[in-house]
Amino acid sequence: MTWTIERPPGRPVRRTHDNRLAVPLRLSLTDGHATDTELALTLAEAEHLHAALCRALDGEPTPPAAPDCRRPVQASPGMAHIVGRA
Repeated sequence: MTWTIERPPGRPVRRTHDNRLAVPLRLSLTDGHATDTELALTLAEAEHLHAALCRALDGEPTPPAAPDCRRPVQASPGMAHIVGRA
């Protein structure tokens, strides 16, 4: 028996009523049986997971479909620029 764990499409991470973050997961067996559940993390646990993922991704090229937090911040036309401090 082999388990597969993945993020189900279309189910975003959300904040719960008790101020935790719920990460949707789909657990599947090799026979095709699947169930959806959530991994509930405190904000501190989520920060530690975020830091661990950042360390694991360090040095990897940014894929084209990566969210903004993985892309270098670049100024776009019409955007205000801070040049110096007064």
